[in-house]
Amino acid sequence: MTRDGAKRADTGGRQDPALESLYARGFDLFLPARQRVPFVFASPHSGRVYPRSFALASRLSPLGLRRSEDAFVDELFAGAVELGAPMIAARFPRAYLDANRAPGELDPAMFDGALTIPVDALGTRVNAGLGVIPRIVRDGAEIYRAKLPACEAEERLSRLYRPYHAALAAMLEETRARFGCAVLIDCHSMPSAAAIPDAVLGDRYGMAASHALMRRAEHDFERHGFTVARNTPYAGGYSTHVYGRPMLGHHALQIEINRALYLDEERIEPNARFADVTHRIGAALRDLTAIEPALLRATATRALAAE
Repeated sequence: MTRDGAKRADTGGRQDPALESLYARGFDLFLPARQRVPFVFASPHSGRVYPRSFALASRLSPLGLRRSEDAFVDELFAGAVELGAPMIAARFPRAYLDANRAPGELDPAMFDGALTIPVDALGTRVNAGLGVIPRIVRDGAEIYRAKLPACEAEERLSRLYRPYHAALAAMLEETRARFGCAVLIDCHSMPSAAAIPDAVLGDRYGMAASHALMRRAEHDFERHGFTVARNTPYAGGYSTHVYGRPMLGHHALQIEINRALYLDEERIEPNARFADVTHRIGAALRDLTAIEPALLRATATRALAAE
């Protein structure tokens, strides 16, 4: 047992510095000197601190484990902080724990005993292996050599998942209290495909963000050279669902960037266009965050919805 009572992961008798680093700090907060806009940015899938115990338990190579990363998305959107918006970025990798899933999206069959935490009815994502503790990486390869200890689910949720969402919720509430509204921009990237545009904006088909915000985001990204689609094939995940309540002045918009624009997807390294894409995203965010907060407050959102 560790000093705080947590069970130390089995690494063959050796310490796991990366895991201890994650448990000490599961996410990074990037805070402006003064918050000037009612926006909060989150990057739940760009974490790249891989515990040694995780690598030993996996049948995949280090590069194979990284197939699920929204690699370098935290850097693509880092310019938001200079615009006066706070940003939270998970340090734990998505293949280890997915912060954009509900905490009950667990597959009991992955564990060697009964789970002591609530489990949702098995849904499409969990059956596909993409629950809060994933069974596969995004290309479909199985992650683990064997079943996980049942205690692993509670440990990952309590030490990493819940602190991440507690911090995100607190920043959104502080933002709402300061500006009378709050906008979560959940930052992601998507595997390249011929039918996918440069960016996909997801608001759960109008349920998570006002029409004014969606229209503004679409216009601003197109203005800076991105082809844009709405809600297809990505309409938003758990964070968009939980934090998007536009009738109350709480908005959530998921932004997916096509990886082919900025990433060597085989080597998982920035490509020659990384700086340009980062600059253009920053320019689009500069325009988007300049939206008048009065348009996003609860009374304005209700009035716009009634038109």
